[in-house]
Amino acid sequence: MLREQLEKLLAQGRDNALLRFGLGDACLKDNDAEQAALHLAQATVQQPGYSAAWKLLGKALLQLGRLDEAQAAWSTGVTVAQQQGDLQAVKEMTVFVKRLQKQRQAAE
Repeated sequence: MLREQLEKLLAQGRDNALLRFGLGDACLKDNDAEQAALHLAQATVQQPGYSAAWKLLGKALLQLGRLDEAQAAWSTGVTVAQQQGDLQAVKEMTVFVKRLQKQRQAAE
């Protein structure tokens, strides 16, 4: 329901980072990581300092199995969050990167 409303707003030309973030979040909740990644990537282009968008983008990419890109998104997100003083986001994304690195080491 929410996703449809947000898609209508986007279709009306109300494109901005917050709308893209909301759409990405809604797509993830619908288990549509492909669309989520597209919207969240656009959110980070429109507002590069949006740490929450970087965090969700990493999650979407992880679900798609695009591990290098997920790690890159979170690494950028950590830098962005540090610049914003968003310490909680820094902690969360640092944990995500460490977990991903451990998973990859275990798989080798």
